[in-house]
Amino acid sequence: MSTPLPLTSRLKDALGSLSARLLVAFLLPTLLFLALTGSAVYALARSILEDELGNSLSAIAAATASQVNGERMLTLEPGDDVSGTRTWRNLVRLLTEVRDASGVRRVFVVDTQGRVRVDVGGGLPVGTEVPELARDRLELSRVFSGQRAASQVLFQGSDGRLYKTGYAPVRRESEVVGAVAVEGSAAFFGPLARLSRSFAAASAVALGVLGLVAILTARGLARPLRRLMDSALRIGRGDLTTPVPPEPTREIGVLARELEVMRGALESRDRQLKLMLAGVAHEVRNPLGGISLFSGILAEDLKVGAHAEAAGHVARIQHEAEYLQRIVEDFLAFAREQPLSREPVAAPDLLHEASGLIAADAAAREVTVEVEAEPALLEADGSLLTAALVNLVKNAVQASPHGGRVRVTGRGERQGYAIRVQDSGPGIPEAERERIFEPFFTTREKGTGLGLPLSRKIARAHGGDLRLVSSPGATIFELTLPLNMAAIVR
Repeated sequence: MSTPLPLTSRLKDALGSLSARLLVAFLLPTLLFLALTGSAVYALARSILEDELGNSLSAIAAATASQVNGERMLTLEPGDDVSGTRTWRNLVRLLTEVRDASGVRRVFVVDTQGRVRVDVGGGLPVGTEVPELARDRLELSRVFSGQRAASQVLFQGSDGRLYKTGYAPVRRESEVVGAVAVEGSAAFFGPLARLSRSFAAASAVALGVLGLVAILTARGLARPLRRLMDSALRIGRGDLTTPVPPEPTREIGVLARELEVMRGALESRDRQLKLMLAGVAHEVRNPLGGISLFSGILAEDLKVGAHAEAAGHVARIQHEAEYLQRIVEDFLAFAREQPLSREPVAAPDLLHEASGLIAADAAAREVTVEVEAEPALLEADGSLLTAALVNLVKNAVQASPHGGRVRVTGRGERQGYAIRVQDSGPGIPEAERERIFEPFFTTREKGTGLGLPLSRKIARAHGGDLRLVSSPGATIFELTLPLNMAAIVR
């Protein structure tokens, strides 16, 4: 029975998934943008509407103040509202008409001491100080200096609504003797609040749509990525035979193709390594058997005092040891991935040097090696190419009959530079031509079967190739280098 994961582990896995990350990437910036944009638009709209309301109220106050006689206003005394003097009635009638025409809540007139002279809508008696003026001292100082102004902040009335006050100076000739105050409701807050709620609802819908898009996108990306992950895990577990399925998405498709190329390369290398290990085990067994056999015979001869025969057994042991060493060296040369050290190499010098290294073997078999090379400058690893050519020339010398001839030619062609090694031997049977480049395949008793595979490997590392052209009485191995590897000198 499996133990359930702790909540923190499950939460960490969920947040680490592609879907969760895409949701965060989609929704968080959008949420921040909508919140900041909504707040900024709301604040800007409120500021504009407040300023517009203040300007409107102060304009009404200014129009009203222009109709108020400052001299007569100052004659109003406490008790005039009770007795109903003519001056008080006229001013009340004027302020009532302004209130009814403009739809404001309250219109009142105060002197420079802040005492009421007439209050329509507020009900304060003449001579009473208006407490609301304390919050607008700064605005009143501007009004009493001859400017109109509006309160900077909204205030809440007894009905729960928000209000603003506009002020304008009342003059007696050029002297400011009072102020007209007009209180109006900030009715725009209703539509503004509805607009805010509508924006919030639209934002929620947009976030929901983006969340759905993020989930669908994450699923569309997660499926091919999960398939690639499964393929990578299979390769990591050693399953190199199951191909990586192609993917339709361009970027993920490229990744899938490259993973398939990597799998194929690993499979080929694994198959090649197994083949080499089997070949090494097979090839090493023979010389080890010979060494074991002759060392045992040598020990018996030395025990009975047959020293005359000991030298022959030692020679056979040394011969088998040399063969074993050659197997190990050929195996290491084939298996080792050697980086190329490119430098300019003259093609004729390369061909002559490789042929010269086989001169002793050729002389022993009375085989003539002819070299004919067109001038060319190759950008290549000279030592590795020399090793490849030595293998080809050595095989040609060994395949040629006594007194035969081996031709080594180098010519520039449209495809690049071609080096051909031709012998006059019997040729390679049809059944063996497909296998001669397989590691450890050989028809010689003491051959390791790594010379031709190593030569082809070197040629392909340089961007070229090695192929066989065989016919009765002539066998040609052609090593080609691409154009970007050769500068032909004409």
